[in-house]
Amino acid sequence: MRGAVRAARLVVMAAAGTGTGTGHKRPHPEPAARIGTHDGTFHCDEALACFLLRLLPRYRDAEIVRTRDPQRLAGCDVVVDVGGEYDPGRHRYDHHQRSFTESMRSLRPDKPWSTKLSSAGLVYCHFGAQILAGLLGQPEDGPVVAALYDKLYENFVEEIDAMDNGIAPAAGEPRYALSTTLSARVGHLNPRWNDPDQDTEAGFRRAMELVGTEFLQRLDFYHQAWLPARALVEEAVRRRLEVDSSGQVLELSQGGCPWKEHLFQLEQELALPRPLLLVLFPDRGGQWRVQSVPTAPHSFQSRLPLPEAWRGLRDEALSELAGIPGCVFVHASGFIGGNRTREGALEMARRALELGGATEST
Repeated sequence: MRGAVRAARLVVMAAAGTGTGTGHKRPHPEPAARIGTHDGTFHCDEALACFLLRLLPRYRDAEIVRTRDPQRLAGCDVVVDVGGEYDPGRHRYDHHQRSFTESMRSLRPDKPWSTKLSSAGLVYCHFGAQILAGLLGQPEDGPVVAALYDKLYENFVEEIDAMDNGIAPAAGEPRYALSTTLSARVGHLNPRWNDPDQDTEAGFRRAMELVGTEFLQRLDFYHQAWLPARALVEEAVRRRLEVDSSGQVLELSQGGCPWKEHLFQLEQELALPRPLLLVLFPDRGGQWRVQSVPTAPHSFQSRLPLPEAWRGLRDEALSELAGIPGCVFVHASGFIGGNRTREGALEMARRALELGGATEST
């Protein structure tokens, strides 16, 4: 995968020219395919849509035509984010028209996501599996592509869809500004309002490289690190009763493993009778951590935080209060703590279960 990522990055950097199509000469007589999108101020969704299309063999050398001229767009093989038309049969992928309400779930009923699609989501919906199969050298209908397709949509593309369509991540007034998202960083590549030069072609090329690099890096992480972690988490789930008779404490053999989403999925797949509450794992320094399982994969709330009396304490003060040798710390929020030994961390987990009543609700 790492070789594929590097190769694909070189492809997009070598073929990132946009505009009138006066680029390098082709060694064969067939005209280059053309990808149409709007000119002027650019956004993250069409930059990603164009990058993704360029990963397909048929569009690898495609000229990107940035225009709002209907006649020029009509001559393009595929058009994204402009034109007021969604027609996959004709490769038209705009989402701005009033009649457009499509989501991943409406186009693919086997998927759960109901966020309105942008041009990035539309291209990913129709071509994502083919793109991933080509990058990974895996069957398009195989389990690896299926797992990574879902993971990349939920953790990369959906955010771009939502931001482009003005959908807030949560109801109510946000507590702080999100100003460093990928969409925001793409936006900053546009000319400033008072720049003398308002040309956007060079900025759009940089935007494609930015979103493309991050997409490929995320794919590489999910393929090389996140996906292999499932086997480790599944083994720990199946052996949980060997760790503690409650069946609510999980022990991972390696620290740094991305376990949360796998844990939630395995709880459902294996229909566990009691929810997992605490996870033990070694840290890089050879000590051990005990961490509470969150109420949801991306939540800051814990199913069973470590006892309130322990929170914010360290070392001897913590060990004396808890009655457990080797304690190192407990975070002020109670979501994680540390001990010098596995036995000490396990005892912290067991004591937390006792004090918390080992609740079976999440």
